[in-house]
Amino acid sequence: MHAVIKTGGKQYRVAEGDVVKVEKLEGEIGANVEISEVLAVGEGEGIKIGAPTVDGAKVSAVIVEQGKHKKLIVFKKKKRKGYTKKQGHRQLFTSIKIESIKA
Repeated sequence: MHAVIKTGGKQYRVAEGDVVKVEKLEGEIGANVEISEVLAVGEGEGIKIGAPTVDGAKVSAVIVEQGKHKKLIVFKKKKRKGYTKKQGHRQLFTSIKIESIKA
């Protein structure tokens, strides 16, 4: 069974047993997380699509890792003005493992 969940302003297609990197969620490693913003759930002909969410559907997950992505360089420049600005950015993420999908 698959589900489309929304967390951190992004949408993810998940199945049971998947490990997904999402935007930072509060909690310790090993803590349970329930995601109630389920946009679609099911498989094949028996798929339910919410408007905007499916009523009563929940996805249970466990936090596996808290970390930072690789560094991205943000470089700005204006030609002929002598202006340059260089910054680095590392986005925080939470890696979660999908335990169960309840429709």
